[in-house]
Amino acid sequence: MIGDGSSTIKRVIAGAPATATIIYAAVIAAFLALIWSAIADIQERRAGVAATADMLAQLQGRRPLSPGPNAPGDAAQTGSPFLEGPTVTVAGAALLQRVASAVTKVGGNVLSSQVELQGTQSKAGFINVIASCEVDQPALQRLLYDIEAGMPFLFVEQLVAQAPTTSTGGPEEGRMRLMLSVSGQWQGGK
Repeated sequence: MIGDGSSTIKRVIAGAPATATIIYAAVIAAFLALIWSAIADIQERRAGVAATADMLAQLQGRRPLSPGPNAPGDAAQTGSPFLEGPTVTVAGAALLQRVASAVTKVGGNVLSSQVELQGTQSKAGFINVIASCEVDQPALQRLLYDIEAGMPFLFVEQLVAQAPTTSTGGPEEGRMRLMLSVSGQWQGGK
C-alpha cells in the first residue's frame, strides 16, 4: 500500500510538473509563514518581558520613572491618590508615617504629632495630621514640595514657622520650629 501511494505521487509529479512546482512553492510558503509567526511571537514575548522588568524596577525603586524634560530631579511618584487602609485609624497612621518620613528625609525631627480623625472635614473623608517639628531653614521648601508633590495627594492646610533664635547679632543659626497641619482624603476600606 505504501508503495502504491508513493508511485501515485511520482506519477502526478512526472505527469504535471507545473502542479508539482505549485505544491512545492505552497509548502515552502507555509514553512516561511510558520517561521515568521514564531519569530514575531518570540519578539512580542521579549518586549512583554522587557516591559514587565522595567515596571518591576520602577516599583522596587531601583530606577526612577523617566521624567519629562521640565521635571525636577525627583521623579513623580506613582500610587493611589487617596490614603489607603482598611480602617480610618490605619489610614491616619499611614498619613502620620508619610509626614514623619518627609520631615526626616530633609534632616528634620518630629517633636510631636496628633492625628485628627474627626473634624470639620472628616465628613468629606479627610484625615488631618498636626505635627510639630524642627527643620533647617533651607530644607523647608523641599519638605513642602515632598509632602504636596508625592502620592497620596496631601495638602498642607496650615503652616506656622518660628525662626531660629540667636543670642548674637550674627547670621541666624539653628533650626526652625514648624507646626504643620497636613490632610489627605481616605475613601474608606474599599
